Amino acid sequence: MQYSHDILDNLSTAVIALGPDLQINFINPAAEVMFEASAARTVGLHASALILDNGKWIDDLSEALREQSPMALRGTALILHTGLEIHVDLMVTPMVSSSGDMQLLLELQAVDRLLRISREEGLLHAQETTRTVIRSLAHEIKNPLGGVRGAAQLLARELPTEELAEYTHIIIREADRLRDLVDRLLGSHQRLAVEQLNIHEVLEHVRNLLLAETDNTVEIERDYDPSLPEIPGDRSQLVQALLNIMRNALQAASNPEHCRITLRTRSQRQFTIGMQRHRLVCRVDIIDNGPGIPKDLQHAIFVPMISGRADGTGLGLSIAQSIANKHQGLLECESEPGNTRFTLFLPMESINETAR
Repeated sequence: MQYSHDILDNLSTAVIALGPDLQINFINPAAEVMFEASAARTVGLHASALILDNGKWIDDLSEALREQSPMALRGTALILHTGLEIHVDLMVTPMVSSSGDMQLLLELQAVDRLLRISREEGLLHAQETTRTVIRSLAHEIKNPLGGVRGAAQLLARELPTEELAEYTHIIIREADRLRDLVDRLLGSHQRLAVEQLNIHEVLEHVRNLLLAETDNTVEIERDYDPSLPEIPGDRSQLVQALLNIMRNALQAASNPEHCRITLRTRSQRQFTIGMQRHRLVCRVDIIDNGPGIPKDLQHAIFVPMISGRADGTGLGLSIAQSIANKHQGLLECESEPGNTRFTLFLPMESINETAR
């Protein structure tokens, strides 16, 4: 029996067992995450307690119990008590318990989750393609750039006056600037210096940096989950990623004094990043009340050199995403006017050496 429970606890599919009166007899961790309700609070309650608009939900379950026939419902909309609407594929299977009572086994797969996984796979593939192209371009740019710089240095030695040499100094400085830009496009090649981190200490450090930069004019609220354990990561690189995201929010605001940023941490169970499912991940939300990201830019905000600001380089978010990927994590964004949310997902288990 314990072995069966262990299997159910580790499934990514939400599983709920209902008794003959539609009372909840069992709910696995994936279902707890889906319905945002713990087993301790829901076991023993009626199935109607799981969602707000439960009329059709109860009618369908009652029909399956009465007819004693399996039922499959695709793309069913459920409204949770938090107000969140989710869409699920629902399989209802009647079965007889050991005591002879008829009960229902519910299997729920979030359609939204499958779409998110597909979107993430596309995003990760696009980022890898972009990095490959940038590496090739960087090689083609840096070689002739070094030649231009060297020629300018040789020319400077031959010029008779310092006034004429100033032109070669300009060439050298601009060549160095382009070289630095290419290096930033390539991102850091430094290996991760992984240690166990308190994510709240990292967030507080970034918060203090931003407050100092803005002379305490920006409002930064915190909504931390104090139960989060330490996570493995490179502190300096995570500071850089979080700072890039928060600076991006600040720069998007028309007036820093009207900018409000919220830092929120939560844990998520049975979460898939790319092709790997993690039993537990740390979720960090960075939410701002700025004007939002234009719709035509939202699909490309993590691509280098794409920026909504005339003076922007478009490297900050690209670097933040690269750092998240090196931690086997992911950075996502949802944006509308007055509410832009960047979400950083970081696995809580150890980071593989091959990913560093």
